[in-house]
Amino acid sequence: MSDHNHETPLVMHIDLNSCFASVEQQSRPLLRGRPVAIVNRATEHTALVTASYEAKALGVQPLMRLRDAKRLAPDLVAIESDPAKYKFVYRKLLAIMQDYSAHVTMKSIDEGIIDFHHAAQGQTLSKTEVEAMGRAIKQRLRDEVGVAMRCNVGIATNRFLAKTAASLHKPDGLDSITPDNLHEVFGALKLTDLTGIAHRNEARLNAVGIYTPLEFLAASEETLRRVVFKSIDGTKWYKRLRGWEVDDVETKLGRVGRQYVLDRFDLSDDEILQRLHHLSESVGWRMRKQHLRARGVYVYARTKERQYWHACQLRPLPFFSNQAIYEIAKQLFAGAPGGIREIGIHCYELSRDTDSGQLSLFADELMRERAMVTATDSINERYGERTIVSADTIDTGIYVSQKIPFGSTRYL
Repeated sequence: MSDHNHETPLVMHIDLNSCFASVEQQSRPLLRGRPVAIVNRATEHTALVTASYEAKALGVQPLMRLRDAKRLAPDLVAIESDPAKYKFVYRKLLAIMQDYSAHVTMKSIDEGIIDFHHAAQGQTLSKTEVEAMGRAIKQRLRDEVGVAMRCNVGIATNRFLAKTAASLHKPDGLDSITPDNLHEVFGALKLTDLTGIAHRNEARLNAVGIYTPLEFLAASEETLRRVVFKSIDGTKWYKRLRGWEVDDVETKLGRVGRQYVLDRFDLSDDEILQRLHHLSESVGWRMRKQHLRARGVYVYARTKERQYWHACQLRPLPFFSNQAIYEIAKQLFAGAPGGIREIGIHCYELSRDTDSGQLSLFADELMRERAMVTATDSINERYGERTIVSADTIDTGIYVSQKIPFGSTRYL
């Protein structure tokens, strides 16, 4: 095991257990101990966002249709998602984690990473001390958020193995992976238990006779690079499996967007445009929170017959306001087909938003627009995202509600 990373495991992965369902059980004590499912819409055909451990014990799984889940668990309680609660818990968890290190990275609304490599004043931490901090974080989550809140903690020398460790004993586990127990851990897992190995990569590995994580670990770097992945990804997997860090990279935001499944199939063209306008406001808000501006707008629609339509436009000068985004989107959407089921909008060709580089010919107009946008955003930042909106979208909030923000936490 000379090529394994033998340093002290200083990377901690924290994963809230069935986060959204647990938050609802925390806020509603009568739901504790009962099977609970979170949905984005209270209809029989909607797919589950997540389920509590009580529901999972009965066979209920995320993405299952609500009506099918109720066949498995007749007493299942379905609750519409409440993103405000989940954002509150996210911020509480982040604050707790930041008490232990300034090097915290939130991977999603319910999981994050603490890197203890840069301990205060050059302090050298031991594996025992890192595990003690993991137990302290678990206890603080119960004390400061609620008794129904539990999390898994995984500790290793890199992010990949720390996440793997956090998945070993759900719910409420704490595990470390080191070269000493790596073979034992991998021996109890399937290939698809490893983050990043879904069915496509599993098929690639199977094609060269690799069927288990232990066989994956035993494969040479050349085999993985030249035969399995046919790219540098093979070298990354060779290092990743042995505890070397290859995933601590910052990804550049390529586009900002939102999509929406229409609340009815009989909406008029004006009503669909109102919802598109709402999405444009949401995208503009998200973009400006990242101090970005765009040059391109992409819109799409999906029909009831599952046909896909799209259109896009790239402008010579960048824009940042909700109105600019919507005006472009509205023009593009004039060519959309009928019978629409879903709509979406993305802004692309993003760049940092600065006051420099504007053409003097339009300086006064641009300054007025920026002043108006800045004032509106300040009010919305303080009192809520849709405190000030276009008159056209005042009533659309009851339809185009904010859903749970999976993946990136940039907008939290």
